[in-house]
Amino acid sequence: QVQLAESGGGLVQAGDSLRLSCAASGRAFSRANMGWFRQAPGKARDFVAVISWSGDGTYYADSVKGRFSISRDNAKSTVYLQMNSLKPEDTAIYYCAATYITLYGRSTWNTQAGYEYWGQGTQVTVSS
Repeated sequence: QVQLAESGGGLVQAGDSLRLSCAASGRAFSRANMGWFRQAPGKARDFVAVISWSGDGTYYADSVKGRFSISRDNAKSTVYLQMNSLKPEDTAIYYCAATYITLYGRSTWNTQAGYEYWGQGTQVTVSS
């Protein structure tokens, strides 16, 4: 089992930055591929970014590419999502997720079904 706890959300203005953190406990964090998803009111939970267990591979949704950056610190069992140039459409609950199954060759690597463990989420609200 893995427990995930997100933090760092809040209310910001358009153009501002935020850094989300996700602290993991339990099963070996260093072997987990870690993802961020988000869910706006009335919408599906969408993929945002993922980082491989080694940190060598990162992938982003087109909507955040160039503005968001995912990173990890295995010594602290924490994954981060740096969000810059925030827009009102980035408003959502942001969820951290973990999978111990390889990302490569899987069609589900950027879907909810591809992750076994989830945090409770942190709210990000961007005002215009």
